[in-house]
Amino acid sequence: MYIVHVIEPLAGGMVSFMKSLTESMPLDHHLIIHGRREHGMPLEEVRQKIAAPNIEFICWESAARKLSPLQDLRAARELFILLKWLKAEQRIDVVHLHCSKAGFIGRVVCRLLCLHHLVFYTPNGAPFAGGESSAANFLYKQLERIAYRFGGQIICCSSSEQAAYENAGMPAIAVNNGIPYEKIKSSVKAEPKSEKGFFEIITVGRIVDQKNPALFNRIAHFCAQFPQLRFVWVGEGNERNVLTAPNIEVTGWLPEHKVHRRVSEADVYLSTARYEGLPFAALEALALQKPMLLSNCTGNADLVNGWNGGVFSNWQEAVNKLLRFYNNNSMLRLMGQQSGKHCEYHFNFSETFRDYRRLYSEVAHMAC
Repeated sequence: MYIVHVIEPLAGGMVSFMKSLTESMPLDHHLIIHGRREHGMPLEEVRQKIAAPNIEFICWESAARKLSPLQDLRAARELFILLKWLKAEQRIDVVHLHCSKAGFIGRVVCRLLCLHHLVFYTPNGAPFAGGESSAANFLYKQLERIAYRFGGQIICCSSSEQAAYENAGMPAIAVNNGIPYEKIKSSVKAEPKSEKGFFEIITVGRIVDQKNPALFNRIAHFCAQFPQLRFVWVGEGNERNVLTAPNIEVTGWLPEHKVHRRVSEADVYLSTARYEGLPFAALEALALQKPMLLSNCTGNADLVNGWNGGVFSNWQEAVNKLLRFYNNNSMLRLMGQQSGKHCEYHFNFSETFRDYRRLYSEVAHMAC
């Protein structure tokens, strides 16, 4: 089976997703048409991380993150040419579009090429659920509704994301993102914890508006009056300059084993995202048994079960909960154990990719 993935960008959690998906479906051929990002893991490094005999990469040169009519028309034309060629070569059984920009352009192009009956679209975060303003949310919702009319099955990666789409009048199904729980859990050798003398709060991801680094900085800035509290952002991005609080360490991108080590050594995992699909970095923090403190948005809401941490709606609420965590060290250990159980029971990758294989096979079979 030939599965064509269209991704803008091949960065962040998409790298983890594609690696796990392709490893779980070794008998199928995966052709990855991808954009590139200036602030992210180097493209060659990404390709090496996912590389396997059943994977082929094509760079989607014209794809860009921001809305730009002229640039988006170029990207649509380029994608049309690529998919038309693949169709002529009989190398398309399924088209899976990932993230909103690829989802919009891809659904239009696939309708023009009469491929719409082969299309799946995974938003990886409802863009209309947490934009910078109500006007931005309205615009994104209208764009999603327009693209929906061009066909394709929407597959959300969390129940809260599915609810957001259905509430907006776009029927969807949900397949939870998943990770190799046992592999992540055992990736860091258990060692006796030394007394650090400080309390570390960590996040992992691109430093971009969607992750709301301004809110992360506001929380850290208030906590600067407590010298025991330190903040770490593992990642890089075009809004790095927003992280100005003196108690924030920005590590840049790190190798996977070092990321796991840093998360394992931290005390709390914090996410300030405006919206998510179901973030892989946070899933890995669950597997590493971290207490979770997450912004109350789509995707994040699915990762807290009432026992393993909490959610917050503003920086004051986040600070209050962080201080409560800091003052109840024994509670943190129990919350961390609950995080591990929550991940093992609900976000283990074997079920996730079995569901994708079934969906792909059904569409490919109907197309024959």
